Amino acid sequence: MTGHRGAALLRGVSAVGLALGLPVVLFALWWLASADSTNIFLPPLRRIVEAFGQVWLSDVFVRDVLPSLRRLAIGYAAALVVGVGVGYVIGRWSLIRALTSPILAFFRVLPAPVMIPVLLVAVGIGDATKLIVIALGAVWPILLNTADGVRGVDDVQLETAAAYRLPSWTRHGLILRAATPQVFAGARQALGISLIVMVVSEMLMSTDGLGFTVIRFQRTFAIPQMWSGVLLLGVLGFGLAKIFELIERRALRWHQGATGREESW
Repeated sequence: MTGHRGAALLRGVSAVGLALGLPVVLFALWWLASADSTNIFLPPLRRIVEAFGQVWLSDVFVRDVLPSLRRLAIGYAAALVVGVGVGYVIGRWSLIRALTSPILAFFRVLPAPVMIPVLLVAVGIGDATKLIVIALGAVWPILLNTADGVRGVDDVQLETAAAYRLPSWTRHGLILRAATPQVFAGARQALGISLIVMVVSEMLMSTDGLGFTVIRFQRTFAIPQMWSGVLLLGVLGFGLAKIFELIERRALRWHQGATGREESW
């Protein structure tokens, strides 16, 4: 048992090392390449790191970053609920899929920021508009992957469930469970999209938040501070992606065992 725990710990440390290795190398190269920079728009990384500590390790984090994370969480959660629910219905029943296919083909190619002027008129300036924009941007990968996953469920499973006369809610649960790998694939794509749309919406129509602060630094020519915001966005994106991978590995452990895939970061 002790040997097994030691091996698991070693694998965990190795996975963390592999995940952080390339970012650390790129960070070191950036530091060295920019050390002697005199370009006002490309300051040395040393100055950016100093600005990072001054700006984000202060009350600015509570005032601007936490509201952004709250909007991201709410918008992403709404996209998950709507995307999985509507995607299941579309994937499960062919008539609904045929009726909604033209509408989906139209709306899924519209970039979410395009809806900002319309929402400003219809909803007004406020968190509601930003939440709707985030949800609109994130919902499509989840919806489409869920629909494909439900459509691809093995007919043998459905016939077996029908032969055993399982209740309808149990059959729906089995179908959704079988489609879970593709649901997670769509949710992974949607996480990155929601972060991008959150920043864009805050840059265009907000008085607080991470995107607003970055654009304010740019307009006042506080270039190191602006770059520190970009750096923070990269760190947040990386951290959220790794947290999502941990959740996905736990939720899809049954799938990894069935397919023989090894867990990886």
